Amino acid sequence: MPSDAIEVADADPAWPAQYAEEVEAIRHALGSHGAALQFEHIGSTAVPGLAAKPIIDVLLIPPDGEWPDEIIRTTLERLGYVSWDSNPNPRHLFFVKGMPPFGACRTHHVHVRPRADAIPILAFRDRLRTQPESAGAYERLKRELAARYPTDREAYTHGKDAFVSAVLSGIDAPAT
Repeated sequence: MPSDAIEVADADPAWPAQYAEEVEAIRHALGSHGAALQFEHIGSTAVPGLAAKPIIDVLLIPPDGEWPDEIIRTTLERLGYVSWDSNPNPRHLFFVKGMPPFGACRTHHVHVRPRADAIPILAFRDRLRTQPESAGAYERLKRELAARYPTDREAYTHGKDAFVSAVLSGIDAPAT
């Protein structure tokens, strides 16, 4: 759908504040249920200076052994999120805010993952924050993939897999 095309925008210093504002809204809506959740800003908008799709990615990590999916699902839907029910992994809840036809454009994604599944996501973010060469190569790759697959989010995402794996294994990231 053209209105949901992949766009990689220059870094915006407002992204951390947008993340904080959304997390505050989610925490408030969850009430006492939100106190046990760990919230993390992930994705490229969480890496200062990195170009990104202008979509704020929020990672919610429940305490080990707990999976409050109905509470999270109900709360996020009240905040305008749509659940990605076709996701084949039941241990990865995924919600989108603003996705056409429910909005003009995506603004936020919320991922709910168990701690074990969150570890590599956080490690990748942290490596990009501390390795400017990897961050630059990742930005070039994302721009290339967005130009190649402007409406194919699955191909865009899978096109980054080898790069992410290389960074997480400590191998020099492939040149792009």
